[in-house]
Amino acid sequence: MDDSQLYQKLPDVLLPWYRENRRDLPWRHDREPYHVWVSEIMLQQTRVEAVKGYYSRFLAALPDIAALANCDDDTLHKLWEGLGYYSRVRNLKKAAQAVLEYHGGQFPRQHAQVLALSGIGAYTAGAICSICYNQPTPAVDGNVLRVIARVMDDDTPIDLPARKKAVQDALTEIYPAEAGDFTQALMELGATICGPNWKPCCEICPCRDFCRGHINGTAEQLPVKSPKKTRKEEDKTVLILHCDGRFALEKRPEKGLLAGLWQFPNVDGMKTPEQALETAAQMGLQPREILRQLERKHIFTHIQWNMRGFYIEVEKPGDPFHWFTPEQINAQAALPTAFRQFWEERAYV
Repeated sequence: MDDSQLYQKLPDVLLPWYRENRRDLPWRHDREPYHVWVSEIMLQQTRVEAVKGYYSRFLAALPDIAALANCDDDTLHKLWEGLGYYSRVRNLKKAAQAVLEYHGGQFPRQHAQVLALSGIGAYTAGAICSICYNQPTPAVDGNVLRVIARVMDDDTPIDLPARKKAVQDALTEIYPAEAGDFTQALMELGATICGPNWKPCCEICPCRDFCRGHINGTAEQLPVKSPKKTRKEEDKTVLILHCDGRFALEKRPEKGLLAGLWQFPNVDGMKTPEQALETAAQMGLQPREILRQLERKHIFTHIQWNMRGFYIEVEKPGDPFHWFTPEQINAQAALPTAFRQFWEERAYV
């Protein structure tokens, strides 16, 4: 049996399996493009269980494309707080504004128009067009690439663009009329039975009778990825400055990592306690004492921050910082996880 014949077997076994075994997820309750779009963006780099609550809260606050397009940035970031990768939600808003301006507020149906929206790549465009409009547009992510690597017993690194393109092309040729269900069936198989970081459950897999990886005993060794590049490390000293129940925050630059989000004042390098007090003084404040020192780290995709936090009481609030009460921070200021971990530890001061 050649590769094309193996691909052709997938719809026949996956469609009935999916309809019988699919998880009850909130974004599967309808095929409204706005809902599917929001869910797919949230699910990038984020676990399903973590997304469920965010998805419901986001749609309750921003029920349609117009509401998203007109939402102020602080509110938008607060709704996204904790999900990380904040460029995703900024692109959501930018794309929503484009839908209002160029498509009359109606989410486009043509694959090329969907792909042209900010923050939407081949995977998300394929998912939206197949799930919402039943178009034969594959949505190929890590889950799908893992399934295909095992079914085909193919050790080509799945992170190579050429490999992803080959899988997209092969799947396009065999898409059934029930395009949306087939897209979700592939996703579901890769997220559950043929999932990452655990032994595949081949004994209950609908593809077990023809999966080469299962038959040849290689499924657990697949997929293969290219060697990882060394992650860059940066040292940061974070100052959690407070005075009379208020804490100092500042906005990050509008471009770059964590653009436009709130943060605690921080400087490059690992400062000693004496240097931390001196840094606070150089910022125009009058530090009284260090109440606590805390070591933490945060890992981004390509960078690791090694962070040393100092909880410092100061004489009086001062510029250029914004001074918030805890209630205001909790309700209004979106702190990215890198800094929020220091906020959550403040009770121990």
